[in-house]
Amino acid sequence: MLRGIPAALERLAQAGTLPSDDEDERIRKMLLVLAAVVITTFAFIWVATYWALGLPRSASIPFAYQLISLTSLVFFIRTKRYRVFRFTQILLMLLLPAFLQVSVGGFVASSGVILWSLTAPIGALLFYGRDTARSWFLAYVLVIAAAAAADPYIRPEAEQIPSTVRLLFFALNIVAVSATCFFLLQYFVRERDVARAALDREHRQLVREQERSERLLLNVLPAPIAERLKAGEPTIADAFDEVTVAFADLVGFTPLAARMGPHDLVRLLNDAFSAFDDLADGYGVEKIKTIGDAYMVAAGIPTPRPDHAVVIAEMALGMREKIVELANETSLNLHLRIGVDSGPVVAGVIGRRKFAYDLWGDIVNTASRMESHGIPGEIQFTERACRGLDDLFEFEQRGEIEVKGKGTVRTRLLIGRRSNLPRQRVTKHG
Repeated sequence: MLRGIPAALERLAQAGTLPSDDEDERIRKMLLVLAAVVITTFAFIWVATYWALGLPRSASIPFAYQLISLTSLVFFIRTKRYRVFRFTQILLMLLLPAFLQVSVGGFVASSGVILWSLTAPIGALLFYGRDTARSWFLAYVLVIAAAAAADPYIRPEAEQIPSTVRLLFFALNIVAVSATCFFLLQYFVRERDVARAALDREHRQLVREQERSERLLLNVLPAPIAERLKAGEPTIADAFDEVTVAFADLVGFTPLAARMGPHDLVRLLNDAFSAFDDLADGYGVEKIKTIGDAYMVAAGIPTPRPDHAVVIAEMALGMREKIVELANETSLNLHLRIGVDSGPVVAGVIGRRKFAYDLWGDIVNTASRMESHGIPGEIQFTERACRGLDDLFEFEQRGEIEVKGKGTVRTRLLIGRRSNLPRQRVTKHG
């Protein structure tokens, strides 16, 4: 929208635009319409003055300009043929002042009316662009040169034009041409700046939306996996030889949920799982998913790491501590049951909508069984998941237990860190 002009004139300027026009094209079209209207309006002064001075031939030239300009404007509004309208207007700006100068009698007699031809290369710069404007400027120079060469041979009619009028018209031509050029340049620059500001706002909004999408994507997928997905990798599936998986479950949550209102229930789960998420971030453990009141994490994916079992043990102890704190805060009988196993897995992204990063392998099922066959408040490890941890953590042998689908499995219960060792805090990998 052009600012600072009457509403009726703005509607006229917009009449030749198309919905498909980009902002730059729309501004150029509107400004060319305004330029045609402004110069056509100025032409009334020359028509009336030359007619009053008894120079009908000279008066007919700006009058002809008005007729041709208005006809081309109507043609443009009806047909939207911008290129024809643009060429016609700039050609009129270039040639009609030269014809008028010749008809009056030369540079001095016409008060330098050929200065109006300068609007042609200025208009070409605004409405075509720099490359085409050079050609129009060259044409302008040639017109001026031709007028200068012809000037000595033109019979002046200056005796019919009083010197005061010639002087006044010199000033008027200089001021009017300058004002027209300034008007066009000012509006073009201002509207371009407004358009760029709007574009910058849209760009910033797009960046914010992109950052929001990035955050949402990183809430669903590990960062390295998200990058591969954005890069267009069609199938993401990787095999890992050494990974530790843990499942955690709130014991007795189903009957507890039956006694709680929906709001309190969701708030309780959110408090618990948010605390678990913070632990996962702190230890560099990858949260895989939550199902109801169950929480699944893994270490060693998507970036392999040798301390995968260590950080899972640390996180499991932290999760148990958090649930004890939450139970004390809420006066609810909350206990956490955690199961852990280590070994090879396959990890990848599944689904096209609501996709997820998931794990498959024997240890996933075994870790889930360790949780479901565990003891409330305890952290149950398989024997293989304890390898290399005895120097850092204390375990209690639980012995062999019967596990559905697995048969007899030897397990241990994680008691805590060895008292002479500091807590193993590990920054996030990947």
